[in-house]
Amino acid sequence: MEQRPSRLASCLRLARPHQYVKNAFVFLPLFFGWKLAGPAALPRAVLAFAAFCLTASAVYAINDLKDMDEDRAHPSKRTRPLASGALFPAEAVLFAAVLLAGAGFLALTLGSVPFAGILGAYLAINLLYSFALKHKALVDIGCIAVGFVLRVFAGGVVTGITPSHWIVLMTFLLALFLGFAKRRDDLLLSAAGCEKTRRSLDGYNLEFVSASMIIMAAVVIVSYILYTVSPEVIAKHGSDKLYLTAIFVIMGVLRYLQITLVECKSGSPTLVLLRDGFIQASILLWILSCYCILYLEHAGRP
Repeated sequence: MEQRPSRLASCLRLARPHQYVKNAFVFLPLFFGWKLAGPAALPRAVLAFAAFCLTASAVYAINDLKDMDEDRAHPSKRTRPLASGALFPAEAVLFAAVLLAGAGFLALTLGSVPFAGILGAYLAINLLYSFALKHKALVDIGCIAVGFVLRVFAGGVVTGITPSHWIVLMTFLLALFLGFAKRRDDLLLSAAGCEKTRRSLDGYNLEFVSASMIIMAAVVIVSYILYTVSPEVIAKHGSDKLYLTAIFVIMGVLRYLQITLVECKSGSPTLVLLRDGFIQASILLWILSCYCILYLEHAGRP
């Protein structure tokens, strides 16, 4: 007889901690605002990151509770704790309540009304997404992209750094790109005979999604290049070498297109990031090159 997973293990799976990497966007204003090593800014950004992680996990629990029956028809989602019966619905509700209470406590600890408002907006949008908006084509992807932008704004308000319009715009565009890649995977599963788990798929087809991905990829790359050569950015950072980091952005985007269009493995952007060495290397080299230009070179000037 197959042994049932422990309650703790099932709750951890329900929380989806591997998805927390998305909340790293909270640190973008800190990184590009030269306060990465700040004695006050970094701890506040970490608390904001943790609050978003707890809130996101609560949303996942609520979403899985709502989609429990539909998930049982999905080839991979049927193993989720609620769909598989490893957790009871009442346990998921209690777990979500505890997570939201923890997020609220962290928001109070930060003592920032704007941050609490952004976190509340993030929660509201995601609940609307789970219960209705994810079934609306284009609106579903837009909600995901707005969630990423809210993370950037949250990182800005807790650290006192106003994120540039470039960072906000590129975050939104990148999130759209990743969202279209995920929908393409959903379409492939539907074409393979799996039941449609999203009514929004009626508003998509492979040609539209693939074309949209290519457009978003091109716009992301062009926007990043324009950002690095912008006179205001050069003046702000005191360096005209930031354009060199575009190499890693271009290669990372091309690799993700390859994974999506050639290998057809874009179901979870987070898992792609955690499993693909090429993308991991591109991100790491981008971070290191940006750090050297923004911090080491800046520190070496009188």
